[in-house]
Amino acid sequence: MEQPAVVEQPEVMEQPVQTEMCKAQSLEELVRILHRLFAEDKICVEEVQALMESYESNPEEWLQYAQFDQYRYTRNLVDSGNGKFNLMILCWGEGHGSSIHDHTDSHCFMKILQGNLKETLFEWPEKKGNGEMTKKSERVLRENQCAYINDSIGLHRVENISHTESAVSLHLYSPPFDSCNTFDQRTGHKHKVKMTFYSQFGERTHCATAVPQENN
Repeated sequence: MEQPAVVEQPEVMEQPVQTEMCKAQSLEELVRILHRLFAEDKICVEEVQALMESYESNPEEWLQYAQFDQYRYTRNLVDSGNGKFNLMILCWGEGHGSSIHDHTDSHCFMKILQGNLKETLFEWPEKKGNGEMTKKSERVLRENQCAYINDSIGLHRVENISHTESAVSLHLYSPPFDSCNTFDQRTGHKHKVKMTFYSQFGERTHCATAVPQENN
């Protein structure tokens, strides 16, 4: 039986390297530059974050991917990054939020395209997982701001705390993953969940309704 091809992932570096800073004038250009960056053997976190920040949100460019659900936030795939990253748009209705979750040893970049999102950062629970989780910090991210997290930084929960305005965010994960752990804030107990896409490349994924949308 033929084995599936393994996509070699680039090494992601925490420290910047001396490269000319790229700026994305459109979502299409952002995707094109990301493909170029992730074709390299080494990726700089600061460079990717600066690129994400350089893109000024233009609803005309991302509305085709922004599909909302009445009951929960949605994950909408924009680009699969040749297997090296996933770029997606998350749509948050009024009051929608994620569980506390990890990122499965991946790098997560989150840029606000519309509205505001509250990010609450938590310490990892004790291995026994039998006590209240420790909150590290919280902040409100506003339009065009970009945040970064990985598992060494901690766990987080993301919420649209507005009861009158929706929110839209652009997320990049490298390497891509399809499951993560969610955590009970009161006990620290974790639960592995599988994620699905509400839509892919602007087309609705009908099987997604049966699976919880737990990660962002």
